[in-house]
Amino acid sequence: MLLPPCLPQQCGKDFRNSLKQPSPNYPYGYKTKKPRIVPAFTIQSMQKNTIVQPPPKCNIYEPQPARPTMFRKSYKRGEFPVTIEFTLSGKRLSWKVPIEKLDFHHYLPMFFDGLAEGNYPYSFIVEEGINDLVKKGSYKVLACVPQIVIPIKRALETKRPAVICHALKCIQMIVTGCDKVGEALVPYYRQILPTLNLFKDRNRNIGAGIDHTSSRGENVADLIEDTLQILERYGGPDAFINIKYMIPTYESCVLN
Repeated sequence: MLLPPCLPQQCGKDFRNSLKQPSPNYPYGYKTKKPRIVPAFTIQSMQKNTIVQPPPKCNIYEPQPARPTMFRKSYKRGEFPVTIEFTLSGKRLSWKVPIEKLDFHHYLPMFFDGLAEGNYPYSFIVEEGINDLVKKGSYKVLACVPQIVIPIKRALETKRPAVICHALKCIQMIVTGCDKVGEALVPYYRQILPTLNLFKDRNRNIGAGIDHTSSRGENVADLIEDTLQILERYGGPDAFINIKYMIPTYESCVLN
């Protein structure tokens, strides 16, 4: 290695800096090793030329993978007395038996179990089926409330926006269409509301643009706000304090 000549007018600091320059006789020049990534809270993190590995992300908003439901298995076996009928005005469900004669304790929880399905035709059959059951057998829904809480919780825990919107619409449907169902859901807020607390303020910031999902009823945050207001209106005097306990940022639409 050729060292630069030491001149009288050259200070010691400049001489030391010149030693760090690569030698012209070395073909590869001056190279530094890349620091190694080591796990945190280990003895390796105290070594030289190392970088501590950052903590992993929690991915709390990450959608969960789709899992087969009992609704899909039962539908493939032909256990549901419904078919999709195509008409001039669109498609609708055609029931093979009168809805009033169905066993709601069996079919209603099965339809709510299908809320976790986000693909056609399952999503269409579930929403239309629940709508028909609520319209023609609303007096039978109240007794089935404890059985539909767990399917609703599983659907919301998928954290898929399409599935959450689908489940919220069905919750609004049974609360507004059946007597005293809103009051019967109050003891089960601890199972239903935690996921709503996560996505309550998840609005997309698109600046001066127009979010068309709001007009189509596909905005998760807007649907959650509407659902909470419906639960408060139909949940009786204890609804607001229980919603406020699970979602501290919620403001009452009745008291205000």
